[in-house]
Amino acid sequence: MAVIALTSASGSPGVTTTAVALAFLWPRPVVLVEADPTGGSAILAGYFRGTREYDVGIVELALSALPPSDALREAIGLIPDTHVSLLAGTRSRTQAAALRDVWTPLAETLGQLEENGQDVVIDAGRLGLSGSPEALMDTADLTLLVTRTNLPALSAARTWADAIARPAGDLRQAGILLIGEGKPYGATEVSSVVGQPVVASIADDAEGSAVFHRGSQQPKHFDTAPYVRSIRASIEAIHGVIQRRRTALLAQVNS
Repeated sequence: MAVIALTSASGSPGVTTTAVALAFLWPRPVVLVEADPTGGSAILAGYFRGTREYDVGIVELALSALPPSDALREAIGLIPDTHVSLLAGTRSRTQAAALRDVWTPLAETLGQLEENGQDVVIDAGRLGLSGSPEALMDTADLTLLVTRTNLPALSAARTWADAIARPAGDLRQAGILLIGEGKPYGATEVSSVVGQPVVASIADDAEGSAVFHRGSQQPKHFDTAPYVRSIRASIEAIHGVIQRRRTALLAQVNS
């Protein structure tokens, strides 16, 4: 697969929850990167319910004197009984400034993980924030703008759509990831308004998403819950989009 970055234009549409859910349901080893510059790990406080303390993460990566690949290896931790490795975010928003010089080398290092059979899911937080990890989004194979479908959300998404746009023929791609399609607008309407293709849609399922948002107990029949089914369908859609683009560009090179 590749490197996938999730971001938003405004509010809290569910970027972190979606990133966590994608990572835990991913079909092969994956590194979950918490790059939201707002600080205070939403994953450690949410999914882990505060039971896992911050011991190492992106700040230690930034301060390391090791080569980038070695520094990343030291800064991530495998979550027990899963195939997910976590690069935890900053403890505080004041630490975001110290990360300005780490995003570019980190982006290059993350792009090399596919050779080792690992993919990457990045929680990049909201667009336009001070300390935003722009290099991670600019170099990701697919950058997804996460949005709900109400008018305020779509207005913000439309304003920021150019920030994730990619030139024609670029191997990297961008698109929209909808939360709650049809509430009230559908994918076709959203794509027309925002000017980016809708890659996938996530069910607006509070009970299912709570498992990944705040570590709630899995409800009965969790594997067939609307939220889980939509996450798995989104993973397939993401894989298809990336693979089709790579195949098309390879065909152009060989023609």
